[in-house]
Amino acid sequence: MYKEELSIIAQAVLNEMEGYEFYKMAGKQADTQGTKDAFMALANEELKHSEYLKKLWTALSDGGEVKIEEILLSGIVIPSPEIYKWDKVDKLYSTKEMSIFGIGMQMEKSSIDFYENAKKNAKSQYSKDLFDLLIKWEKVHLDQFSNQYNILKEEWWAEQGFAPF
Repeated sequence: MYKEELSIIAQAVLNEMEGYEFYKMAGKQADTQGTKDAFMALANEELKHSEYLKKLWTALSDGGEVKIEEILLSGIVIPSPEIYKWDKVDKLYSTKEMSIFGIGMQMEKSSIDFYENAKKNAKSQYSKDLFDLLIKWEKVHLDQFSNQYNILKEEWWAEQGFAPF
């Protein structure tokens, strides 16, 4: 594995830990149990990704190579959208929740951009495949956040008298 790619994985660990801390904080500040649970589930997903990436970094820095198939079978799965119970987000607190989802969307977009840039500069097909997998992880969260943000936004607009358009 190339030194640059190991550096990218190290940065990815930090990105996942930042996500973990953010979603944990969001969960603690949430006003309803459903919202707390949803954000804590996200925090735990970020923590799993971080732990996996640390193991991957160690294996690759020792000169090993891990097959993408092994990554997929490692217990780190791309969560299905059903894992999070967004229907339990209380609409009374939609402004705060929209802010959290908005920041989360920015974080996920930044991670996608980070991995896409890493993929462009990757020297091996293995690295490109690895970065594709990491992009996929982040896109699942981005799609979830975008969908929920748009639902909350439409409801908020309606409450403010901005609808119908």
